[in-house]
Amino acid sequence: MTELTYLEDSYMKEFEAAVTKAEGKLITLDRTCFYPTGGGQPGDTGVLVAAGKEYRVISAKKSGQEVVHEIDQEGIKEGDKVTGMLDWSRRYRFMRGHTACHVLSYVVNKETGALITGNQIAEDKCRIDFDLENFDRERIKAFEEKENQIIGEGVEVSTRFLPREEAFQIPSVLKLKNVLPPSVETIRIVEIGKYDTQACGGTHVKNTSEIKGISITSAENKGKKNRRVYFVLKD
Repeated sequence: MTELTYLEDSYMKEFEAAVTKAEGKLITLDRTCFYPTGGGQPGDTGVLVAAGKEYRVISAKKSGQEVVHEIDQEGIKEGDKVTGMLDWSRRYRFMRGHTACHVLSYVVNKETGALITGNQIAEDKCRIDFDLENFDRERIKAFEEKENQIIGEGVEVSTRFLPREEAFQIPSVLKLKNVLPPSVETIRIVEIGKYDTQACGGTHVKNTSEIKGISITSAENKGKKNRRVYFVLKD
């Protein structure tokens, strides 16, 4: 099992670890702060340093209870001690985008009752899908102002871990009761002040002010009830 340090501290940029498995360019560690691709958030990139040599981490992916780091060349062996360092500017942008997605899903749900059906975070833009019955582009554009208001308030973003049954007492988490497998006994909760509470395993900023702001760039009809909204982060 790989210890996922980012679950406790999304701001960890560097860490020490031991190699538990090495299969060519695929490296498994006993602990990592590299986020593995999943939940609409891309996997982290960066470097692993072993015996003074740098190996570029191309991707990080989940494999059961382990995180597999794909590096650009062979050379790291099982039992090696390594130092891992994130491409921080890339990761931090994903953190801002992920928290922005949570805020937008809150705004849309509060205004329309629609639930999120998917999302994708990227460096250049983010995408979020909702099950909206009516597609009103002007109304969706108006959500931008409401989100930016929350961002500007500088709302604290916190995480906590709850036993499964206790987590399901929270209405916004209860919706996942039939989605999360019974083997998941502890659920990580991400809270954005008084506004939003969601079960989430991704990385987030500590305060909405770090997002700086968003601009909704387009909205599309992707099916009978699927509405897709694209937004970019303000720099």
